[in-house]
Amino acid sequence: MTDLLLIALFALGGAVCAGLAGAVVLRLVRHRSVAVSLTVVAAVTVTAMLAGTLAVARAMFLSAHDLWVVTVVVAMAALVSLGTALVLGRWVVARSRALAVAARDFGEDGSFSAPDGAATTAELAALTRELAATSAKLDASRERERSLEASRRELVAWISHDLRTPLAGLRAMAEALEDGVAADPARYHRQIRTEVERLTAMVTDLFELSRIHAGALALTPSRVSVYDLVGDALSGADPLAREHGVRLVGEEVEAVPVEVDGREMTRVLANLLVNAIRHTPADGTVAVAAERRADAVVLSVTDGCGGIPDEDLPRVFDTGWRGTQARTPPAGAGLGLAIVRGIVEAHAGRAEVRNVTGGCRFEVTLPTAAG
Repeated sequence: MTDLLLIALFALGGAVCAGLAGAVVLRLVRHRSVAVSLTVVAAVTVTAMLAGTLAVARAMFLSAHDLWVVTVVVAMAALVSLGTALVLGRWVVARSRALAVAARDFGEDGSFSAPDGAATTAELAALTRELAATSAKLDASRERERSLEASRRELVAWISHDLRTPLAGLRAMAEALEDGVAADPARYHRQIRTEVERLTAMVTDLFELSRIHAGALALTPSRVSVYDLVGDALSGADPLAREHGVRLVGEEVEAVPVEVDGREMTRVLANLLVNAIRHTPADGTVAVAAERRADAVVLSVTDGCGGIPDEDLPRVFDTGWRGTQARTPPAGAGLGLAIVRGIVEAHAGRAEVRNVTGGCRFEVTLPTAAG
């Protein structure tokens, strides 16, 4: 038992010395290639084994021949270990350099292409997958940014057009009244008031949209019935519907409770109804419905617009979008549906649109009130 303990102590002493020397070398080469570090680790392992073996061999008073045999055997093992470490290190370095090149291209043009060939280690493979996933997320983010920028440019162009037209008319009517050449001053006064009200509505929409985009939309939720919300919205839209000769139908409305800001949700329904009425021909019908689905309630407004082209459906709720129709004043500034989506999403809901027979259906999905 004592002999075994001595052998273990001698082997441990030699291995510790080799390990300490290896630790010093690893610290010195910590900024070098991983191939160097792997080679040092392999060398430390073999040196520790050799040091322990030689210490035990000397303690056991082995013959010179036996000691030489042991040394040769350990040396062969050292050569194989170092060779394996070098090959593995070169593989890891090559893959790391390929990843570095791909990552540099990733930073320059914003796209990541995984290097050819299988990853040397699981860690490098995982890093490759993470870089690819990050590249996909950045591509989606850039696409959203480009879409938003395009929407902003369109909004600025359309708002400028919509502002110039009424302002030019207001100026012409004001000059006519000032010069006393207006044939019917009362009619000019009514037209001026109409244009001012339209400009006021446009500025109000812009202010509301800016609050939504800035995340400054303050909601005051309360428990209300969907039936009451729809009833108020129908009452408010009835005069416009009569003016356009459109029938409003709101019979399929369930009294489902929801936790929403009543004023903002009334604005949502009003925007959807006004949009539907303006795009439905005379003698057409605009139907409002509300039904419970699982833990949500779905409010829908169905019009008779004839449908929206499939390629335009994803853009319906974009800021400033007004389709391919002429940008005449009654068409609005393209802000109403963007405001609808912003308010609905602020309520943890979603706004969608799809084509149906003879028109399209706008759906607003909201979570039902707890309890």
